[in-house]
Amino acid sequence: MANELLKTVELRKYYKSTRGMNPLSRAKEKIVRAVDGVSLSIPYGKTLAVVGESGCGKTTLARTLALLTPATSGEIYFDGERVDPKETGNKEFYRKLQMVFQDPDSSLDPRMKVQDTISEPLRGLTEVKGHDARKAALESLAAVGLSEDFAGRYPRQLSGGQKQRVAIARAISTRPKLLILDEPTSALDASVQAQILNLLVDLQKNYSLSYMLITHNIAVAAYLSDFMAVMYSGNLVEYGPSSEVLAKPRHPYTMALMKSAPTPDPWKRTLLQTEISGEVPSAIDPPSGCKFHPRCPFAENICSVEVPAHIPVAEGHTAACHFLNKTA
Repeated sequence: MANELLKTVELRKYYKSTRGMNPLSRAKEKIVRAVDGVSLSIPYGKTLAVVGESGCGKTTLARTLALLTPATSGEIYFDGERVDPKETGNKEFYRKLQMVFQDPDSSLDPRMKVQDTISEPLRGLTEVKGHDARKAALESLAAVGLSEDFAGRYPRQLSGGQKQRVAIARAISTRPKLLILDEPTSALDASVQAQILNLLVDLQKNYSLSYMLITHNIAVAAYLSDFMAVMYSGNLVEYGPSSEVLAKPRHPYTMALMKSAPTPDPWKRTLLQTEISGEVPSAIDPPSGCKFHPRCPFAENICSVEVPAHIPVAEGHTAACHFLNKTA
């Protein structure tokens, strides 16, 4: 673990399903397996992209790692120390790990000025107060490309891109070691997305940050990440260096995900090269064995019975499939 900033071992987050509108219902309470045994790591100064379809558990994984919701079971190691995954009040952990959310409109308090928004985590998580907090807030503003003039503004006076820059400035104000980026550009215009991505690259170099990027956009993951984890129905199905996973995907789901990504080539007949047939399985009642087997073109009987283990396919690259010989 010498080079690992963050490591998880068999991390799980389950929810109990509601019984509907009738509180007297005798229907058996069911379990939603949002994150189901995830093991991953993020090296110091690197970016891990977690990709997958909507509903696969990416954001729940991020919130569980950030201790915004307690884990059901599993282990979390951060910066060389074991973190209680069921703990939700660790100030030092929060200082070192910050999160940038998808929609800045909902993550910024409309009643707070930009300066107060950025300095709020300093007041709550560090000993920096008063004039020093204001100075640190202005430094964070400058780091994200906004002038001191923005300090007295309210979120309603900012554009979408400026709001996200303020959200990033707030996240880096405590000088964290890891930023969890939950779809940080999906709510922005295409031109602004590129600016924010370039900003994140610069900040990573200047502040020696590590990133965990949650995204469904393969192009964003390819641009920003060093490593890639492909998530399906609460499980990781493939993991490895981004260049390796993108060039030689081995899990059938990863292969379909890469092929279904839109391409900018105008000579292609359609924007989507292929579709992933079927629906994402229910997190309450998932398929037995490999959860992808009802949608997999390579599936055989064993796939519906036995959960596949992660098998090394190259250095640092693993995939969980019974028939990797068919995907080579």
